[in-house]
Amino acid sequence: MRRLGVAIILLTMPLFMNSCGGKADPISEPANARNLTGVWQVLNSANYDLEAHHARHAMQLVEGPWGPQPDKRVLALGAVGAVPAGDSVVQESVIPYTAEALAQRNENRKYWIDRDPEVKCYLPGVPRATYMPFPFQILQNDEAVLFVYEYANAVRNIYTQDPGEAPLDSWMGQSYGYWDGDTFVVEVTAQNGQTWLDRSGNFASSNVNVTERYTKIGANHIRYEATLVDPEVYSKPWTIEMILYRKIGNEARLQEFNCVEFVEELLYGDLRKEPLK
Repeated sequence: MRRLGVAIILLTMPLFMNSCGGKADPISEPANARNLTGVWQVLNSANYDLEAHHARHAMQLVEGPWGPQPDKRVLALGAVGAVPAGDSVVQESVIPYTAEALAQRNENRKYWIDRDPEVKCYLPGVPRATYMPFPFQILQNDEAVLFVYEYANAVRNIYTQDPGEAPLDSWMGQSYGYWDGDTFVVEVTAQNGQTWLDRSGNFASSNVNVTERYTKIGANHIRYEATLVDPEVYSKPWTIEMILYRKIGNEARLQEFNCVEFVEELLYGDLRKEPLK
């Protein structure tokens, strides 16, 4: 535990320096296949919907006189609340839900604004943390690997020796990582089943096992794959795939997005002695 604590401190020193204005210069760093250190971000709309989707008025719609219209709670956002189109990142195009789970997904989508954990700033879980519209930083040395996310200050300590069964479930689960050739494989278990996979109601249960694969395909690109196995929800295992892009120059740093304070009124405003109108 003492060595782990020292490793985490050493790993997070670059993050602290970056957040205080220090510059990271990954441009000059060689394309070492086993060096994943850097600040990474996706350039897709998977957080809206893992499956292919067209642009639409809003995440939550109601039936209007001439077709779907935004729910009144997002109507004032106008184009800002609209959904951009996106291709599927699912290798087989659609998620292989069981019939019961598909009905649950569709109901989730119908009540997005009330049910999506992201709205309330709950931790996103895995794999969603990877493709949210925020960067994340990978820090590693010979003994430890740490993932730090801009969204909600989430952190994942990747065990490099099999820790065995997790003592309890959690939002981000337990992660065990190892190298398979030049691919870093992370086995994620013990998630609490309260997260969603995107804003469209796609979900997994607390029994899901996620296998992530990070493969360097250049100095500034990682091919990311995540395979989900959950017989309670899916008829068979399925995989998402996308590219992670390395931020370089002055952009190679994390900013602060501690969204907990941003949702206090939403979660607890009704407890005021005189609630705001």
